[in-house]
Amino acid sequence: MSVALCCMSHSPLLEFASLPEGVEEAVHESFARARAFVEDVDPDLVVLFAPDHYNGFFYKLMPPFAIGLAASSVGDFGSTSGDLDVPADLARDLAQSVLDDGIDLSTSLRMEVDHGAVQPLEVLWGGIAARPVIPFFINSVAPPFTPMSRVRLLGEAVGRWASRLDKRVLLLGSGGLSHDPPAPQLGAAADAVRERMIAGGARPAEGERARGEWLAQVGREFADGTATAMQPLNAAWDNRFLDHLERGETAAIDSWSPDDITAQGGHSAHEVRTWLSAYAALSAAGPYEMQYRFYREIPELIAGFSVTTARPR
Repeated sequence: MSVALCCMSHSPLLEFASLPEGVEEAVHESFARARAFVEDVDPDLVVLFAPDHYNGFFYKLMPPFAIGLAASSVGDFGSTSGDLDVPADLARDLAQSVLDDGIDLSTSLRMEVDHGAVQPLEVLWGGIAARPVIPFFINSVAPPFTPMSRVRLLGEAVGRWASRLDKRVLLLGSGGLSHDPPAPQLGAAADAVRERMIAGGARPAEGERARGEWLAQVGREFADGTATAMQPLNAAWDNRFLDHLERGETAAIDSWSPDDITAQGGHSAHEVRTWLSAYAALSAAGPYEMQYRFYREIPELIAGFSVTTARPR
């Protein structure tokens, strides 16, 4: 019936960091604009493109893409834990449609998602089960990475399915933009961390607040220039990416290599893949218009932070 889009950055530090005067108000205003947009869309179904941060997917089996036929949140960094409202029959139909379009796709009946998936649901609706949602995991943290062209083609396949559906569909992308937080890298990780990156394992719930407070301190050091081994935010690169999306030039990003993305935006900038998939899905419904665009460098959140909305013309 109709397709619309909302993409937003996420950060676990939204719950822990103190933002400078004016910045917090600007972020909350961007969230308010996004909430007003999705209230107007009133989606029957949300298709969510999100990364994971070694909380649900691990190197013992790391697919480039996976769709959840059922999913639950692990509740990291104080995010909401529990089940998402995944319509299993629709998710299976979407999975088959994407496979029929030639895009290899893993499926999960016990997908676990983290703050990267649930934070936009919390921001937009105040909870993780307020709307039916089909979650897509897009590997954006664990090298090697699939080419950006495949990310775009995945989105287009999802968009063709959504355009045929007799429902109001919101495409929701969560991630990016430039950011290089102190996330573990496989080659440099201590043995215990490396083992968890490979095999997973429970993380003590009582450690989540300590992790958040530690990361908030890292954010403060990053903001005042004393943090080490972290790339600076790259507003020029972020806005070049947003310009391509605003102009409908999703194929222009095909040539962006993983090494270039890391060099320009940081190790976690690969989360722009979630945005590319969402916008490519919207493009499958025809030309679109980006109706709202917010961007700000927020070092306290260790993120080039953006919120956008878009609809078909």
